[in-house]
Amino acid sequence: MSEGSGAAAITAAIEASAGPALCAYVTAGFPSRQAFPEILRSVAAAADLVEVGVPFTDPMADGLTIQASNRAALSAGVTLEWIFDLLEAEHRHLEAPLLLMGYYNPFLIHGLERLASSLARSGVAGLIVPDLPLEESEPIREALAPGSRALVQMVAPTTPPPRLQRLTAASAGFVYAVTTTGVTGQVDLDPGDLDHLARVKRAARLPVLAGFGIRSRRQVAAVARLVDGVVVGSALIEVIEGGEDPGEFLRGLRNGEVPA
Repeated sequence: MSEGSGAAAITAAIEASAGPALCAYVTAGFPSRQAFPEILRSVAAAADLVEVGVPFTDPMADGLTIQASNRAALSAGVTLEWIFDLLEAEHRHLEAPLLLMGYYNPFLIHGLERLASSLARSGVAGLIVPDLPLEESEPIREALAPGSRALVQMVAPTTPPPRLQRLTAASAGFVYAVTTTGVTGQVDLDPGDLDHLARVKRAARLPVLAGFGIRSRRQVAAVARLVDGVVVGSALIEVIEGGEDPGEFLRGLRNGEVPA
């Protein structure tokens, strides 16, 4: 991905996908700092987008699987600066646009005035910041303006219609439709969740990706009838933890080789 790419590159990657678009979440530095670059390359070769998770001590939106990967990465000394340095070395060799998924505090400590240059040198096209309300996002939006980098908005099933309109209008790159009111890693999607996805898709001017609890071919197929693709996180972290090939797992999700 070119250093000047941003929100437009994210949208283009989703729209160019041959099937349901796949955004793959990986925790930076997991399962180890040494193994992570190879994991990143494998995932980027199989997914349309790669969401690199910034380890945090209190990942409030994440379930047990991603919480554990965050603890392991923090124990290994992974920091936001380490992530920027690693991505600076790797991003030109990766086949998919990169996003950082991180809670606001590490970005604030890094310094919002430094953020644009750090994102540019590391080839990051956008951010997902789950604990940052829309009403408090202007400072980081200003930091993302150089390179037109995306701030992806998340929409929950409980989001009322007027706020849904504001969030979808403010999002860049894509709209992240959260499938559940719980945390990441939920095993089964409720049929009612699909009604929520249809509402988000009707409201959005950008592609919509659904995440939280996506782990099987059956779920991908069901969700893809309503939105443009999926975000896969906890299931992929479990594959990585088990020493399996993450790229093969992702290709199976799209091609029907993963058990339903």
